Amino acid sequence: MPATDLSLLIDAALEAGKIATRYSGSEAQRWDKPDGAGPVTEADLAVNAMLEQRLPSARPGYGWLSEETEDNADRLSRDRVFIIDPIDGTRSFAEGSRTWAHSLAVAENGVVTAAVIYLPLRDLLFAAAHDQGATLNGEPVRVSQTNDVQKADILAAKPNLDTRHWRSGQVPEFKRSYRPSLAYRMALVAQGRFDAMLTLRPSWEWDIAAGDLILREAGGVCSDRMCSPLRFNNPHPRLNGVVGAGSDLHPLLCAQLDPAGTGIDA
Repeated sequence: MPATDLSLLIDAALEAGKIATRYSGSEAQRWDKPDGAGPVTEADLAVNAMLEQRLPSARPGYGWLSEETEDNADRLSRDRVFIIDPIDGTRSFAEGSRTWAHSLAVAENGVVTAAVIYLPLRDLLFAAAHDQGATLNGEPVRVSQTNDVQKADILAAKPNLDTRHWRSGQVPEFKRSYRPSLAYRMALVAQGRFDAMLTLRPSWEWDIAAGDLILREAGGVCSDRMCSPLRFNNPHPRLNGVVGAGSDLHPLLCAQLDPAGTGIDA
């Protein structure tokens, strides 16, 4: 089933790219969601409408969780659920950047089994199915073998470097890089272009579900900020941050994180 689900997700992601790229970035209509939940554009809604029609009709027994669909408890009674971010990096999309992505995943009993991250303007399609490895445009990808935090190139926003997140207030002197799409950050670690990524604030499931599997299938480890495995389709679909890295680097990075850190605005 993961392989057939992956084929379905790939086709849907390619169609999502066709829809989103009909809109012209900064010229697309944009609104701010209530309660400071961030922006949404007409492209987000158009992509979501297509996916919400196409995917559940192909898998009527699956639940549905999407950033752009009002959540309900029906998904909690389903063994399998689609976890969707129609456009991850909406601000980048609205600014006319190319670093936004479609993030599509299927989780079974809390574990992601099929996943796609697609950046249509960069012609990058990352994909993975359970126990079948991870690919970029059909070619296998693997995480880096870096095993030294001090020498690592890590994708992280600046607030993650606040001393309260690190043991004894000591921030490791790794190289910090950044990309606006959280899904893309996870995919870049899976590709081996960067050694790790982390975000230490609460993170929505739809931002990270696809990246979790792609990174793990590329030989990496993905966890929350407490270094516990990620579980999906929770009643409140938000997880306690994300730490993704190669299997050697991940425990070293976790060892330097302070589990008592607040994780706010990181």
